[in-house]
Amino acid sequence: MESSNNTQSPAVRLKKSESSFEAAIREGLGNYPKRLPSRFIYDKEGDALFRRIMDMPEYYLTNCETEIFEQQKVQIIDALEPLGEGFDLVELGAGDGSKTRILLDEIIRRDMDFRYLPIDISQNALSGLSKKLVAEFTELEILPQQGTYFDILEEMQQWKERPKVILFLGSNIGNLLHPQAIDFLQKLRAVMGPSDLLLLGCDQKKEPQIVLDAYNDPAGITEAFNKNLLERINREYGADFDTERFIHWETYDPESGTARSYLVARESFEVTIPDLDMQVNFEAWESIHTEISQKYDNRTLEWIAGETGLEIAASFTDSRGYYKDYLLQVPK
Repeated sequence: MESSNNTQSPAVRLKKSESSFEAAIREGLGNYPKRLPSRFIYDKEGDALFRRIMDMPEYYLTNCETEIFEQQKVQIIDALEPLGEGFDLVELGAGDGSKTRILLDEIIRRDMDFRYLPIDISQNALSGLSKKLVAEFTELEILPQQGTYFDILEEMQQWKERPKVILFLGSNIGNLLHPQAIDFLQKLRAVMGPSDLLLLGCDQKKEPQIVLDAYNDPAGITEAFNKNLLERINREYGADFDTERFIHWETYDPESGTARSYLVARESFEVTIPDLDMQVNFEAWESIHTEISQKYDNRTLEWIAGETGLEIAASFTDSRGYYKDYLLQVPK
């Protein structure tokens, strides 16, 4: 775990009326070391950049999970058969749904009774997803939910009329360090009934250079994606970040399986954020921590599942062993 100074000065005390992004800016750039949550990269520009990342040859994650679904969709949906007459398919962080549609196609082909509830922080992504899926699957009942995972988790307390299959794909769990992942899954377990299932996508530990290349591509797409955090602050709050004054830096610790992304200031300078009445000082080589990408192995996932009151019912892996989707259940 990285150390941080949690003492807030008056400049970073949060107002109740502020959006979560505003609050993150005040807290993350007003404290030391500086940090900004990666979820705020995903506005319209960030969504477009991430689609380009998924097409990069170095970014293996999307192709690996797509391969799993294409090659093992029958086995995955077989595991859902015991749910009976009907269920809700709830996806946290739905994105563009390109992989999920493979599972939707198989479920619809079997004429199973279900509703699809995609959840994403990006309304832009949800709108595009809904339009695409409704056009492809005219019989699909889709109920999009815009918000953060934790907001929607609270609302999920009310969704108890029939079993849920919760999808948390794309290695989104990798955005959390292990203590945070345990806390998140404990909250998820609290809204799961005895028949509910969780399909959890986890990137696996592998050769370190492969991991580093996935988050630091030579074309600079990942760099632009990371810097979109600063560009978004410029667009939405009138800030004067010069992104050329920052370098994109990636690290990977093969022992813990933790990849970390940073924006590092090349020199000392000051940034003004007029709409938030903020001035932010940077020293030369000071960093903003922007993203965690946690990698897993079976032992780690078994430990985390046990800590959260869940157990592994099945797992599905790609041909190279780079990635796994674990099916978790409440112990019988």
